[in-house]
Amino acid sequence: MSKRLPADSPREVIVKAIDESNPSYGYSPKEPLPIEVLLNNAVVSLDKPAGPTSHEVATWVRKMLDSKRVGHGGTLDPGVTGILPVGIGNATKAMQALLPAGKEYICVMELHHNAEETEVRGIIEEFVGKIYQKPPLRSSVKRVLRVREIYYNEILEIKGRVVLFRVGCQAGTYIRKLCFDIGEALGTGAHMRELRRTRVGPFREDEHLCSLYDLKDALHFWKEDDDDSELRRYLQPVEFALSHLPFIAVRDSAVEALCHGADLAANGIVTLSSGIGKGDMIVLVTQKEEAIGLAKSKMTSDAILKARSGIVATTERVLMERGRYPAMWKRRTGAE
Repeated sequence: MSKRLPADSPREVIVKAIDESNPSYGYSPKEPLPIEVLLNNAVVSLDKPAGPTSHEVATWVRKMLDSKRVGHGGTLDPGVTGILPVGIGNATKAMQALLPAGKEYICVMELHHNAEETEVRGIIEEFVGKIYQKPPLRSSVKRVLRVREIYYNEILEIKGRVVLFRVGCQAGTYIRKLCFDIGEALGTGAHMRELRRTRVGPFREDEHLCSLYDLKDALHFWKEDDDDSELRRYLQPVEFALSHLPFIAVRDSAVEALCHGADLAANGIVTLSSGIGKGDMIVLVTQKEEAIGLAKSKMTSDAILKARSGIVATTERVLMERGRYPAMWKRRTGAE
């Protein structure tokens, strides 16, 4: 069974045009950013503790960083622990882009009656692919039947009636309901005992994860000792949170127009990802790989490569502040 999320889909870079970016403008996210820039364009991969709500945790981070805007990328129930991406400043507008990336959990499920191990393994393997779910009674969304996709289920250990398994799934999947449905299929009944989120798209449990205490200590080192090394360790540039999305890189001359909400014209493109489908969410980037904004593609990768004119993507959400690149566009319908 392939243990891959949508964020793991391989993509190639396609060259449409040759152009050079002026080094006087912008910042490469691969280089250390000025800490003030980073604090307004970063995502923290927070290790949420059991107890508080996701909103409470995001509020604590906002107060800790003295930021005007903070938003999290996917609610966790109060009793659930694990990865909670928290966007800071402009990065709050990028949190929606994590929805198609896929999520991974480690779950402890308890059966209500004994069952043969082979039967348990067989039933859990059947819960892969598209499944129907109705949100549980205690949920923040309307209780209507909907389809969600399970990318993989992997049993890690079975001890008596307790089953430890890893599940990769689409955003909006209720693991509590998944456990209930597995119990129904087994005829034993079952419930979720513990749950931890171990991955959200590009954010993994073994990379850059920090607790609230870690973040507070890192802030102390920066403010009191003028040492920002720990803070930089936890503040990931917003581009990292968007690394799973297909991209289109544009000329310097198109950047400021896009920052004003212009749509992207074919002449403004330098490189792009393979595998872009019509209607896909994509990220528009500079040649230095800075995120400009989120857009909806109007064409496939092949069609974009062949296009000589016209709008190829409509800008939906601007992430970059205006003025980072100079205005070099003419009055047209799209950024070129």
